[in-house]
Amino acid sequence: MMRLRPILLLLLITAAPAVAQIGLPDVGGAVTSVLDRTKGSLDLFAPINEGLAPVRSVADMARDRIGRVQKFLNANRAAAEMDDQGQPARRGVILMMGGDAAAIDKIRAMGFTARSVEAFDHLDLSATELVVPEGVALSSAISALRKAVPDGDFTADHLYFPSGGAATSAAKGESAKRGSVDTPVGIIDGGVSAAVPISAVRGFAAGAPNASFHGTAVASLLRHAGVGSIVSADVFGRDPAGGSALAIVRALDWMQGQRIPVVSISLTGPGNPLLARAVAACMGRGMVIVAAVGNDGPAAPIAYPASYPAVLAVTGVDGRNRALIEAGRATHLDYAAPGADMKAMDADGHWRMVRGTSFAVPLVAARAAFMRDAGKAGAALPAALDREARDLRPKGPDRQFGRGLLCGDCRPR
Repeated sequence: MMRLRPILLLLLITAAPAVAQIGLPDVGGAVTSVLDRTKGSLDLFAPINEGLAPVRSVADMARDRIGRVQKFLNANRAAAEMDDQGQPARRGVILMMGGDAAAIDKIRAMGFTARSVEAFDHLDLSATELVVPEGVALSSAISALRKAVPDGDFTADHLYFPSGGAATSAAKGESAKRGSVDTPVGIIDGGVSAAVPISAVRGFAAGAPNASFHGTAVASLLRHAGVGSIVSADVFGRDPAGGSALAIVRALDWMQGQRIPVVSISLTGPGNPLLARAVAACMGRGMVIVAAVGNDGPAAPIAYPASYPAVLAVTGVDGRNRALIEAGRATHLDYAAPGADMKAMDADGHWRMVRGTSFAVPLVAARAAFMRDAGKAGAALPAALDREARDLRPKGPDRQFGRGLLCGDCRPR
């Protein structure tokens, strides 16, 4: 073990075990097992898989969320741990935004390893990965850095998780519609299998690109809704610590460089300063980002990136246009779309019944791309979507359906 500097040694000796110190985790997104994240397993949501029935109550959802978080951390101790806010993050990695040579020298003197500065040229952003000294908890290391470098901007590399699940048995086949939407749509998710044609793919995690159920399902719904050109960024691969904020930022930078105008993100997690800046930079350059509110219920912490300003936050409805009981929440809600009583394709090319706000997102993204085809951009795009949206009771914008239902007839049955 490397020799620890005094300030970190003191923190290490006095710190309580992570779970006892931090308490119950407060997580905004659904958490999957290591098998789900690395091999595209269908077992995304244990409470949903049993006949695709939603969990019974808000209390059940809260307990399930906590249980999934703990199960994930127990299975991935070498790759993930809690940060100082009780959020799952990459183990032993801290991101520093900005910072001059003097700050980096001071940080190195504390025992951290500072990797080279990574520039996101298409977003005018940069960040440095700091490796925490062996044996020091991430939460303690972040606190130490903030005390030692008060002008620094530090954050954990938080983890983000898919927002939907599928039945274990295949459903009757469904033919995807041919593309009638010309505007390309990007997916930041797991990998997409060859069962769904895509225009370009790039991996941003170990073992990526790697075909997954979740990424393939999202892509198949885009295709079904008429999108002809799909660009895939795999932020999970086979990495237990895939789906990190840094991976998503890298994917956004790549998509901005490819000039992808609409991006679908069916992932949820906590707010992250670097991700917030990347999202703002993309949207400032005209990108439309559509994101899920998650499936941890109305009592869950607010979900990101859906909660960032101007991101189109999407919830799901069932076949009777009822809001999904497990739908999460964001600081704002824009639209609803079908998210249950429908099918999507798995990584083997089989259509399966799915449920979750994940699957509503690509349908809204497809409608946003259609509006871009029609020349709608900037403020004109949400205004056009508003005119198309079907108002569901109660009348007017509300917390259940946002400004209305989009793509209500897009549901693959």
